[in-house]
Amino acid sequence: MGTRAGDPVSGAERLVELALDLGFDLAAVAPLEPPPDAERFAGWLEAGYAADMDWLARQRGRIMDPRGLAHGPASLLIVGLAHGRPGLETPDGTRLARYAAGRDYHNRMTKLLRKLRKRITAESGLPAPGRTFADAAPLLERSHATAAGLGFPSKAANLLHPRFGPWFFLGELVIEAPLEVAPSPPAGSCGTCTACLDACPTGALRSPGVLDAELCISYQTIENRGPIPHQLRNAVAEWGFGCDVCSEVCPWGDKAPDTSQAWGTHPEVAAALEAGVGAWLGPAGSLDRGAAHYKERWRGSAMQRAQRDGLARNAALALGLTRPDGAQRWLTAALEADPAPLVREAAAWGLARGFGGTPGVRDTLAAALEREPDPAWRALLARDLELADA
Repeated sequence: MGTRAGDPVSGAERLVELALDLGFDLAAVAPLEPPPDAERFAGWLEAGYAADMDWLARQRGRIMDPRGLAHGPASLLIVGLAHGRPGLETPDGTRLARYAAGRDYHNRMTKLLRKLRKRITAESGLPAPGRTFADAAPLLERSHATAAGLGFPSKAANLLHPRFGPWFFLGELVIEAPLEVAPSPPAGSCGTCTACLDACPTGALRSPGVLDAELCISYQTIENRGPIPHQLRNAVAEWGFGCDVCSEVCPWGDKAPDTSQAWGTHPEVAAALEAGVGAWLGPAGSLDRGAAHYKERWRGSAMQRAQRDGLARNAALALGLTRPDGAQRWLTAALEADPAPLVREAAAWGLARGFGGTPGVRDTLAAALEREPDPAWRALLARDLELADA
């Protein structure tokens, strides 16, 4: 006997067909229920690995049991967008996360999910879908995606797919119907490989599948709104935004398709890839004209997530490590004139790290310390001055 459009199994299959036809690279359905890794997540929180992302603790109950996202028994349509591309490095040696080059994936994912919701409403025979999520929801999305059969968990705490490796984004759409699904997980596992654990520059991967956000370069360069801890700076400073180390060393990602053409390159990222991050702090840069100008210049880029002060902080640290032509001048100008103490202090570290033995640098740092009225920032500047003296 054939199945009707509204039957549970055919309904799930139709959702996947619609998602793939619209342009998603991956799609699968899972029940909206507590994810397999709910208890692991609770243990991760209790171990203090969430850094200052307090919202995770506040949303703990909803994350561990997301059934409240629907009005009754429901399902999750989980989709994936591939984002593989060659590595990104500026002329001054600063690296950027690969996904940062193109359009902000949050925007693209959200637009496609909205289109998909309309198509499901019009063509599937299922109830109108509920909420959509693009990396901004109380969901353990990788755990739900594993349950749906979209991939298998890696020792780097991400999700791997045989074709796309770790190079894909996830999004979700709540379907207000309890669809029957029979996941068929793709074959693969990490086996005995420990490449990601061995390669992490800061030791953020405490054990297989356990990430300490406080030590993670991506967290520090994007989510952290304060100064990056001094003990991490030599490792973090290579990265102007995000980090790809654990993904780059993963054997599963070696043959992932290049999707550069589909995502394009944001104009400001393209400029950085030509001029280097030094331009972000220089007179012709986009970060020295204030937050409003920064927001306009970086509109549509994922790099907005770091905000103006965070990106300028990252650039200052990177310049101290890579020391391109003009770096000392840019760092001195930022130390003496930037309105944000976060940026001034990072510039001080950059000067001390890269130019501590250069005549006049110590005097510049000492003068900055003398000018700083805030005791907390004075303590950091004093530590930078010690670095210059080392």
